[in-house]
Amino acid sequence: MPSRTPRSKKTSPANAAPIAILTDFGYRDHYVGAMKGVIAGIAPAVRVIDITHGIPPQSVMAGALALAQSWRFFPKGTIFLAVVDPGVGTSRLPIAIDTTSGARFVGPDNGLLYLAAKEAGIRRVVELRTAKYRLKNLSATFHGRDIFAPAAAWLWSGTPIASLGPRISEMKPLAIAPPRRRGKTLEGEVIYIDGFGNLVTNIDRAALEAFRASFRAGRLLVRIVKGASMEIFQAYGDVLTGAPLATLGSFELLEIAIRDGNAASFFGLGEGAPVTISVSM
Repeated sequence: MPSRTPRSKKTSPANAAPIAILTDFGYRDHYVGAMKGVIAGIAPAVRVIDITHGIPPQSVMAGALALAQSWRFFPKGTIFLAVVDPGVGTSRLPIAIDTTSGARFVGPDNGLLYLAAKEAGIRRVVELRTAKYRLKNLSATFHGRDIFAPAAAWLWSGTPIASLGPRISEMKPLAIAPPRRRGKTLEGEVIYIDGFGNLVTNIDRAALEAFRASFRAGRLLVRIVKGASMEIFQAYGDVLTGAPLATLGSFELLEIAIRDGNAASFFGLGEGAPVTISVSM
């Protein structure tokens, strides 16, 4: 059994913001429970909210998108503990981030935290190096339990972020490639597949409207490899059951869906699949 970090003697108000956890650990194993146990041992009064533990294994992009789509709906001061960490045990740094919006983020410096933290307003980034705020015996494969969970709990308990380790000047960025305009087409790609099998692309509303505005008339048609052209609809229910459609989903990104079905399975496609938009005159 790993040595436990002593419980914080500091108190926090009953209505304090929660710790919100996002991982790719799934729901079969004990990993999330162990992290929550470490948190409870340090900060027993904290509320812990699960964002999801269903991020596809090792998909940093999927985790980053899910975190970026979630953080703003939580109370000010929430600490986001995110672990999608294919580089665990390597030279990638464990970090904590303070932001101008009040949100704080804890996790690996592999791009996972970048989209959300950038939107929240990055103010300070520190490396989680101070031994006092880690578990005593560090595993090379479970930093979620040994480094990230204790750091989140100590932050929630009032420990200044500067006490967790030295400040670093930059963190690893994560960029979503913009769609490309090629003559009379707009080209993008699938960057995320949700639990319903919807194929979410990198084509956002602004890019779509700018492309539409360059033509005086005509309908926008969306084409994905292995599929026929389809129109853009307002909602899934605007087409018949089993029919493919394109729509702007909750991410404000264009997605390909099947009414009451699974587009990823239907088309046999995944992340990186090309998507093309053209105009029917």
